[in-house]
Amino acid sequence: MTSSVVSSASLLAVDIGDITTRAALFDVVNGRYRFLAVGTAPTTAMAPFQDVGEGVRRAMDRLQEITGRRLVDQDERLIMPARSDGAGIDSFSATLSFGPPIRVVAVGLLEDVSLESARHLATTTYARVVDNIHLNDRRKPEERIDAIMRLRPDVIAIAGGMEDGASHSVLQLLESVGLACYLIPDGDKPEVLYAGNQSLAEEVQVRLGEHAGLHIAPNVRPALEVEQLGPAHYRLAQILGSVRSHKVSGVQELKTWAGDQLSPTATAFGRIVRFLSMIYDPAKGVLGVDVGASATTVAAAFAGELSLGVYPQLGLGKGVSGLLRHSQLEEIARWVPLEVGYDYLRDYLYNKSIYPASLPVTEEDMAIEQAVARQAIRTALHLVSRSFPARFSQPGSELMPGFEPIMATGSVLTQAPTPAQALMILLDALQPTGVTTMVLDQNNLAAMLGTAAVENPLLTVQVLESSTFLSLGTIISPIASVRTGTPVLRLRMNNETGEDLDLEVKQGSLEVIPLPMGKSARIQLQPLHRADVGMGSPGRGGKVRVMGGALGVVIDARGRPLELPADLGRRQELIRKWLWTLGG
Repeated sequence: MTSSVVSSASLLAVDIGDITTRAALFDVVNGRYRFLAVGTAPTTAMAPFQDVGEGVRRAMDRLQEITGRRLVDQDERLIMPARSDGAGIDSFSATLSFGPPIRVVAVGLLEDVSLESARHLATTTYARVVDNIHLNDRRKPEERIDAIMRLRPDVIAIAGGMEDGASHSVLQLLESVGLACYLIPDGDKPEVLYAGNQSLAEEVQVRLGEHAGLHIAPNVRPALEVEQLGPAHYRLAQILGSVRSHKVSGVQELKTWAGDQLSPTATAFGRIVRFLSMIYDPAKGVLGVDVGASATTVAAAFAGELSLGVYPQLGLGKGVSGLLRHSQLEEIARWVPLEVGYDYLRDYLYNKSIYPASLPVTEEDMAIEQAVARQAIRTALHLVSRSFPARFSQPGSELMPGFEPIMATGSVLTQAPTPAQALMILLDALQPTGVTTMVLDQNNLAAMLGTAAVENPLLTVQVLESSTFLSLGTIISPIASVRTGTPVLRLRMNNETGEDLDLEVKQGSLEVIPLPMGKSARIQLQPLHRADVGMGSPGRGGKVRVMGGALGVVIDARGRPLELPADLGRRQELIRKWLWTLGG
């Protein structure tokens, strides 16, 4: 894919996370857009500053030191547009993932239909459903009103009624919502997002418009078997930015710089994954994973159709202890290759939730951190996979659909001691199938590029074409129902030097074929015992062109789903062996 520059607008992109604030600069170099540098600083949303602007300025100061380019004037105001002397920037964007999840009351007609869609909508951003109101709710109307007034939600998300369907029942539910909003003091009134039967939009405006900030989005459940969250998700993303700007100092200034457009980091991350899915093989999806302190985000897109899941309860910061509500302690401990007791593991999780910025200082702590990341990713992937398009899912199977590429980010991956450890986390957690490329967003730029794509898609395309992202390697995962030790794949690799390599891969093994970064090779795959290598059907082989990465080409024949030995000693020895095979 080639492109040319049509403008030379520079971009300053800021991402504010729970722990770290990043400021990245993009500009034209030799006629093409490039990522120049990033400055980082601790996020200052909490005490003693309680103003995100301080962290943003510190990150920008660091960026100025690195690049030598002035970004702010003597009055600490952003220089925009850029001046003729090279100071300043032409455009600005900001993404946010800091702070506690916004509290949502979900309202819908039927618990397993429209209410379920309202809850799904909440999982597309940094939100937590604190109550559910539906037609079969046994509470009296006054009890529903009391619940809303007591909870003081940030958002009330209302779904219900198929298009041109039920009206009386929807309006009946709105009575409780409207009266509660009327009674809540002005400073605490929630934002209301109506994403139900559109024929009632005018009536909803009359009943709720004067008592709350009302937002109307297309129906999330226009038909019984159809769920469309996309338009309502973007409206909810705007609401989150508005909630943050009202409650946290410094956000409003960023909103002004960004032209009133603030985007949740997860929304921007999902946008770039969706963008990539329209470029790559339409027979496969594109998968993105962001393991952050505030949440674990999984975005999967299939030919432009996005499934996005944001799980604050699975974040590696304050919410890390919430992982225990979704997983048993044993499920986390199984990934630790060292002698660590359950009490120590539990204490580590709770200490991490109290001190989210703390770093692992011992080998045991690092092993636990990476084990937690595995389980968080695996749990998040399981949750979001329920919304994958039916044509790409495999009914009754735990296997992942084919993805190309898989992109991952988050400090537990980007700051891992070695690329091998980052890849090992991803292989264990995602368990990819077929042939895919694993890419590491080492500078945490994906969300920034997702935001930039709205105003300057050319910048996004050309930065993606550059070497900014780190390819960990090509992953080939044959799947076969055979015993460990049985040959499942023969392959022959022809590289650019003309050298051939022949290899027979056995079930249960993990193999690494060296292939330097940027070098290409052709591999002939011949499955054995009806192994499936993603060529369309079990037993079918073929040729694939692969590119070298930090770890070359990795053959993961450990089985899908991956099953670990029950014996503790044998399991720990096996995990250490796998990591040693990748290069530690």
